[in-house]
Amino acid sequence: MMKFKTNLFLLTTVALLFFGGCAKEIDEYNKPAMYWYSKIIESVSESDLEKADDYYSSLQGEHIGSPLLVEATMILAIAHMENEEYLLSEHFLNEYIKRYANSNEKEAAEFMKIKAKYMALPNPRRDQALIKDAITQGDKFKTNYPNSIYISVVDTMIIRLHLGEAALNESIADLYERVDKYKSAKYYRELKPQLWIDWDEIERSNSPWYRSWFEGDGTSSWYGFLIPDTKSVISRNANTDETKELGENNATK
Repeated sequence: MMKFKTNLFLLTTVALLFFGGCAKEIDEYNKPAMYWYSKIIESVSESDLEKADDYYSSLQGEHIGSPLLVEATMILAIAHMENEEYLLSEHFLNEYIKRYANSNEKEAAEFMKIKAKYMALPNPRRDQALIKDAITQGDKFKTNYPNSIYISVVDTMIIRLHLGEAALNESIADLYERVDKYKSAKYYRELKPQLWIDWDEIERSNSPWYRSWFEGDGTSSWYGFLIPDTKSVISRNANTDETKELGENNATK
């Protein structure tokens, strides 16, 4: 009997805690806009951006016309950028541009979008599509805002992105050479349309020691000695155009 009462007490306690917690969450609705806004600010100050996003959803859902949404949207865009959550930052910037920004504010927000894309690329050898997208957005910004105060910064980012793209293409070319795909390697090495860059003066960036162990310096890796120098099975057994071209090039040398 005592055991039954103990179990009943425990079950009752758990049920009260569960439903009490649910009731607390249920009470979090139909609040003034300032309430949700203050909760967003409080959560951002505590670095709890997930909770801040939830409060933002409540503010937007219950007070779609509130002027506080303008500031809340930009606050979350900046907060996510500072927290290196660049995709979420871009999401809030898109929301800000689409719904709230005037012409001057739109220019600043568009610049922040480019900055978010740029900062999302700490290692340009890892995301070819994002590099191209960032360059496209930068060129579009320069076309739309030729007299912007951010032009020099955007130019600097675009130049670095072009250099990062070139380094990525060189790494891809090196990879193709290792598997005897010389035509593909040549294609990627010729992807340097920026005539204003003197490519002979460009030096590869140095990878941090903890990353270079696995990635090398872009030309080779620590595990390179494990890869045989012989032709791959495909290139050894297939009579491809690349193999023919390689033979013709060797004959002319």
